[in-house]
Parts: sequence; C-alpha cells; structure tokens
Amino acid sequence: MDSAIQSAKRIIIKVGSSLVTNDGKGLDTAAIQKWAEQIVRLRALGKEVVLVSSGAIAEGMQRLGFDKRPTGIHELQACAAVGQMGLAQIYETSFRQHQVQTAQILLTHADLADRERYLNARSTLFTLLRLGVVPIINENDTVVTDEIKFGDNDTLGALVANLIEADALVILTDQRGLFSTDPRKDPHATFIHDAQAGDVALEAMAGGAGSVLGRGGMLTKILAAKRAALSGAHTVIAWGREEQVLTRLAAGEAIGTQLTAQTAQLTARKQWMADHLHTAGKIVLDQGAVLKLTTEGKSLLPIGVIEVSGSFGRGDVITCVDQSGRAIARGITNYTSSEARRIMRKPSIDILSILGFVEEPELIHRDNLVLL
Repeated sequence: MDSAIQSAKRIIIKVGSSLVTNDGKGLDTAAIQKWAEQIVRLRALGKEVVLVSSGAIAEGMQRLGFDKRPTGIHELQACAAVGQMGLAQIYETSFRQHQVQTAQILLTHADLADRERYLNARSTLFTLLRLGVVPIINENDTVVTDEIKFGDNDTLGALVANLIEADALVILTDQRGLFSTDPRKDPHATFIHDAQAGDVALEAMAGGAGSVLGRGGMLTKILAAKRAALSGAHTVIAWGREEQVLTRLAAGEAIGTQLTAQTAQLTARKQWMADHLHTAGKIVLDQGAVLKLTTEGKSLLPIGVIEVSGSFGRGDVITCVDQSGRAIARGITNYTSSEARRIMRKPSIDILSILGFVEEPELIHRDNLVLL
C-alpha cells in the first residue's frame, strides 16, 4: 500500500477528545507536545499542516467539575468557552517551543454554508499557511446550535480538507483503525489495512457509538473519509498514541486504516454545494428525474418534482431526494420555494403562464447541481 501521507503536500490532522484530554482527566500536555513536535517535522519536509482539535468541551467539563457530559445546551456552551481557553493555550505553548506560530479558528456550519464566508475562511487559511502558521480549528461550540452544528470534528476535518483542497486527512483516534467487526465482541475480527473511501460495506463494519467524551464513533470517521474523498483527499485512521505516528506515516510506513479516494475532484463551487450539511429546503423527485440526473447528467426540470418542502429563495442550495427520502443531489435553485410549488409537475413551457415570468427553464441547471 502506498502511503497517502508520504506523498501529501497539504494535510489535515484531526485529534479526538479522548486523546487530547487523556480520557477526560485533563489536557494531556505530554501527548499534545509530541504531536506538535511531529507536525513541526512534517513542516520541515515541506508539508502544510492544519490541525482540527477536539477537547474544548471535555476540558471545560474537567475545569468546571462535571463528572459526565452535560445535556443542556447552555452548560455545554459554558464548558466549551472555558475549555477553549486551556486548549488554545497549550497548543500555543507547545508549538512556540519550536518557534512555530499558531492561529485559532472557530467555525460553525453557517460559516461554510454562506458562500462569501466560505471563501473568506478559505482565503484566511491559505494566508496562514503561506505565512508559516499552523491553524488550529475547532467547532465554535460556544455559539453553536443543532441547526448549524457539524455534529462531530471528524466531519469538520473532512469539510476543512475539502475547503482548502488538502491531499490527505489523518484522523487520530483511540483505536488502531477499522476492523471488520467490533474486536471487543468478536475475537475473529480482522483489521482493515486499506480500502476505498465511500465503499458502503465499510459503513456496516464501522458500527455505532463513540466514547463518552466525544460525539463521533468509527462510523463518523468512515463517513468523513467518504466526504473528504469528494475533493480527492485520502484518509488515514490511526491510533493517536502510536509512537511517532505522524512522522512514520510521512516516511511511508503503513499504520492504521488507509481509505483511498477514487473520485475525480469536484470544482470548487460544486464542492461547496456538496459540503452543505444543512440546506434551505428539499424537493422530492420522481423516478424519471432521478434517472436523468444520475445517469444522463441532465438539468432538473420542474416537471420532475413531486413535492417541495422548506422555505428557500432563488440562489439557495437545496437538497434533491428520491421518493424513499435518499439524498440524490444538491443544487442552486433558480426559483423560490413558493414558485417551485406552483410550477412543479408542469412542463417548462408553462412557467411563463403560471408565474408571469421565466427565470430559467430549469429548476436547477446541471452546472449548479452536484450528485451525492
């Protein structure tokens, strides 16, 4: 297996809560210093590195005396606010020992869903990398709500990989990688050294829940690899406490599970559409429209739409689903939700008589449509 990390020039490294906080016992200073030292070595090899770090809520829980993760949104936000201070401080101190500057960037999904803010975040990250700074990214849990939440930092890592067109995503976790079944329950479980990102069989292997500290499990890592592959980024899932794991990966050693991207890279604008976790609305397509989109690469016409839900305006990104509810595509709509309801199931030639104007003959043009 060729090492994706050895050849990668731009790498996203995601570190989980249980690693950063030593299973909730407080920030693991020694471990963070080791990762910082390895990242410095990767930079010396000419690689650009962005770090996505969990741990703010777990550290805040420890500082505020919570013995288990709070369920109330305001308590969680308070934990994040307190914990983020310690997290940023220890990263700054660890990298400064190597004369390397860091920058803290806190993101919500709203920052990436808005096209202008998305481009601003992208430009800022590129500028920081050009200046030799290591960006350290976390979800902005102090203000986040369910409507704008990434859900877990595995997903955030994948979105950042797509945002700056990284070559690879390294997810450091408290497990060696992916097994065919849960090794804690099945003594015959086999380790998956390499596979193709997006292979649906991997999702069945990955199972469910993560640690009591974090939100993710192995499944979120598999889905993150699938998402990162949309921009051509390969993913490695490895045990974060493996000795010199990052430098050994960079040297070409096969550690953990490598999930290789097979898909061709999307254009930057289509990548932005694909990366919407929450969209303004949803439309249900009939079987004929689904086939035209998925097999013929056609635009979406109003006649193929059988249901419109949500409230959206022209230029918003909406999700297209089939009649079973499976997401098929995302795209930028030419019509508002109220207009779409009036013209759905109608041929494009009738749009003028129904609405009194024609914006475009398509509800979504194929240039503004990305398949999922």
